[in-house]
Amino acid sequence: MLSEYIRAAMRQAHYEILPDSGTIYGTIPGLQGVWAEAANLEACREDLQTVLEDWLMLGLRMGHPLPVLEGIDLNPREGVA
Repeated sequence: MLSEYIRAAMRQAHYEILPDSGTIYGTIPGLQGVWAEAANLEACREDLQTVLEDWLMLGLRMGHPLPVLEGIDLNPREGVA
């Protein structure tokens, strides 16, 4: 389920070329703080996925609510251990 969530999030990623530096900037809408900047698109995608994975692990560990993406809900259900 985690891999599916990551794939769903990456499908929503948005990339743009920063005019001042020419680097690629990537974000995932709705996931605050998940962004990356790299010299090319491939590197930006890889960095963005790493940031996403770290963000998810921290959010799960800290008990932060995570957005539901494409029907995938990683939030713990009440009463389920």
